[in-house]
Amino acid sequence: MDAVAGLLDGPRARGAFLLRSNLEAPWSLRIEDEAPLTVMAIVRGEAWVLPDGGDPVATGRGDVAVVRGPDPYLVASHPAIPPQVAILPGQECVVLNPDGEGLIDSLGYGLRTWGNAGEATTVILTGTYQLDGEVSQRLLRALPSLVVLRAQDFDSPIIPLLAEEIVKDEPGQEAVLDRLLDLLLIAALRAWFARPDTGAPDWYRASSDPVVGHALRLMHHNPAHQWTVAALARETGISRAALARRFNELVGEPPMTFLTGWRIALAADLLLEPGATIASVANQVGYSSPFALSTAFKRLRGISPQQHRTAA
Repeated sequence: MDAVAGLLDGPRARGAFLLRSNLEAPWSLRIEDEAPLTVMAIVRGEAWVLPDGGDPVATGRGDVAVVRGPDPYLVASHPAIPPQVAILPGQECVVLNPDGEGLIDSLGYGLRTWGNAGEATTVILTGTYQLDGEVSQRLLRALPSLVVLRAQDFDSPIIPLLAEEIVKDEPGQEAVLDRLLDLLLIAALRAWFARPDTGAPDWYRASSDPVVGHALRLMHHNPAHQWTVAALARETGISRAALARRFNELVGEPPMTFLTGWRIALAADLLLEPGATIASVANQVGYSSPFALSTAFKRLRGISPQQHRTAA
């Protein structure tokens, strides 16, 4: 599992909140749901996204916006329109002014459909994730508060398919919608991080290198293996010194330092699973004993695994 897959493991297990909004101008929504990650796809019409303290950004048909929480933001038909409705944690809707009365009828226009009109000028698909894991944070920390991918640069067949499936009520439909939303998010993140000026983590960019990328995948997918620089060098087909040098140049740290950070990030998530013990987690992430894991965990995090669980 790499960090992109890890980003989605939690949402796939728990189910993401997904909604179709039919909106006729003028409309303005204050989003205060504290969701760590939100994906919006504009199916029809246009919308403005206004992060708190940031500049308003216009989005149109086919555009995808990824918002990193938990800070509030505004989504509106025009930046000058005062917010009519606030969306609070748990997707609770609160009217802020009389103009918002038509927006409060949750799911009033069919399955997973909400808004102030049946056939509206603007249609937005919104999915929110509840991400609290260490693995997912490794990627989210690299994102700005708002990412917008334009339709001309991000021609994805997933948006019309998601728009079609969101109003269906078939067996297994929640799983279908979760997977489609995951695919949309992965495609959006790939397209964003592929740009040279977006500040993707060094390890993410290094994943495309034929040598270092191979070494990263080996460590990502099998952290319990007793990797050494020599073992990674054998698997990647170059010398130990060449691998160490190339890895450090592209990733910004030595292979074993990266591996330790990855193991501890995994351990931090695994420790919070029901029934997990320090011994079982140590075995899964490549430490020979609970003591060895505890020592490494405290060195990197400043607290013991038990303190980490208690704090969570």
